[in-house]
Amino acid sequence: MPDGTTFVKSTAGLSLDLDNAWSYLKIRGDERWREYPSYLGTLVPLALERLERAGQRITFFIVGEDAQREENREYLRAIVRAGHDIGNHSHRHESWMHQYTREEVEEELSHAERAIQAATGIRPRGFRGPGFAISPTILEVLGERCYRYDASTLPTFIGPIARAYYFRRSRLSAEQRRERGTLFGGWYDGLLPNKPHARGCIMELPVTVMPGLRTPFHVSYLLYLASYSRGAALAYFRAALSLCAVTKTAPSLLLHPLDFVGAGEAAGLEFFPGMQLSGEFKRTFLDDVLREYQRTFEVVAMDEFASWHGERSEQSERGRSISAKLCAGPSTSVLRSYAQDEKR
Repeated sequence: MPDGTTFVKSTAGLSLDLDNAWSYLKIRGDERWREYPSYLGTLVPLALERLERAGQRITFFIVGEDAQREENREYLRAIVRAGHDIGNHSHRHESWMHQYTREEVEEELSHAERAIQAATGIRPRGFRGPGFAISPTILEVLGERCYRYDASTLPTFIGPIARAYYFRRSRLSAEQRRERGTLFGGWYDGLLPNKPHARGCIMELPVTVMPGLRTPFHVSYLLYLASYSRGAALAYFRAALSLCAVTKTAPSLLLHPLDFVGAGEAAGLEFFPGMQLSGEFKRTFLDDVLREYQRTFEVVAMDEFASWHGERSEQSERGRSISAKLCAGPSTSVLRSYAQDEKR
């Protein structure tokens, strides 16, 4: 700048939910999911190559079921070798996880932790619920297990519209529709905070939406727009980033596997929006998105993003007290769970 002042970019988060082919089929009610079809052998090298090209470190939220399957472990280890962060994306990837009992939540999280640590050498300390599933019980258990952050909220009003679109293209039974009744959230989610904030004893890092309008701009949504106009999709993304900067909303941008994989590269997933686009179109579009993101913000993985905001969060005395008690001395039930983990 002319006066010699150094411009410091605000920090922004970047993550990828490592949903596998079977998890998409499972949520859709397609029984082929039980065969556990996987595209990790195609996806992970593509994603790592693109991220290396961009010079970008991110967080991969891993599903425990994939981590415990031997055929996937080399790909997960490759993610760690490349220097990326690891988070917990549940064990069974069920978007109705918020309906679980406390005991089921504890088992789901601990099972995923054991599998992810065995595969990668890292015990995750960040969580994102499948299908943005979250509940007070999940948050409570996350706090007891000393997680640093949750990233499961999508504060937009359009969740029911996305759910209706998804249901229209599926063959779900009445029971399956009931289970998935809050998939992608409800109208009320549009009232949730759009900025990182303390939630009890952990940080909540929302998947950021357009300030004001509350419409999404995660990359799968951008690709849906790009199927009509690539230029308009990028202009929309730039507008979202500008509004984030003006409103001092530190953004968290979400990637999905099908942002890297296109037509003919993921058999059986043709129902997913944007799958008529070629893989090369998607990957070059993603290159442009990452450049825009990095141009506007200092982009980091979610562990760094959580640390940055945790240091600046004005937590209440109650929040600080709970955090100190839980993370300095876990409860007897948690210690017992850790001991059981070690035995396994």
